[in-house]
Amino acid sequence: MKDTYGAHVSVALDGRHVAIVEIDAPPHNFANVEMIRGLAEALEALDLENDCRAVVLAATGKSFCAGADLGGSAGLGAGGMPAIRELYENGIRLFATQKPIVAAIQGAAVGAGLGLAMIADFRVAAPEARFTANFVKLGFHPGFGLTETLPRAIGRQRAALLFLTGRRIKADQALEWGLADQVVPLQELRTAAGALAREIAENAPLAVVATRETIRGDLAGLVRARTAIEFEKQSMLRVTDDYAEGVLAVAERRPGNFAGR
Repeated sequence: MKDTYGAHVSVALDGRHVAIVEIDAPPHNFANVEMIRGLAEALEALDLENDCRAVVLAATGKSFCAGADLGGSAGLGAGGMPAIRELYENGIRLFATQKPIVAAIQGAAVGAGLGLAMIADFRVAAPEARFTANFVKLGFHPGFGLTETLPRAIGRQRAALLFLTGRRIKADQALEWGLADQVVPLQELRTAAGALAREIAENAPLAVVATRETIRGDLAGLVRARTAIEFEKQSMLRVTDDYAEGVLAVAERRPGNFAGR
């Protein structure tokens, strides 16, 4: 039996102390406030569920999460910066949850989608997975706490390379850099992510939570402080001509014709 949180998030327990949290807005699972709020509510509920000791975060469709939803009435484009602020406030809730998370990355994790992947303790990827922080191609500043979480995972220099080029990397390079922890064939992805989660769940749950808390430190607080800076920079850049050109260029799959204004 599945519990649902909003329109696009469901939770099912596998009977072996692992919860499967699934994002279901295919094909690309674009992030919006409703989705991130639903994920926060789901993970907070699992913190109170004694039968859950570890979580697999997975998504249906082609992409894990291909970035922020910039279109439509529910999108961040329509909601402007207040919607982005609300997205980040709910995103911080994800980092504050207690149970270990294994993300199953089957396809693109782009921008906010990469930020979402970084809430996990471990990332199991298929060869089809792609990772990119393409904000500068949009004329925008990185967000979702990525300027805190990405350097923690792969180091400042490699994070700077991804941020300043907007480069996309494949699963094998993500594995080499430590952005992914395991790469398995697509058809084995959820099985492998579940196996890792069950390996964690076999251990003493109080000890696991305490050890994770020590390792992560005040990650939620650090992300909160960093997203405040990111939000300020994004607010400044969102009103520029370069941002308007960047959004259009990415939608048209062409290089941006930026003017620096």
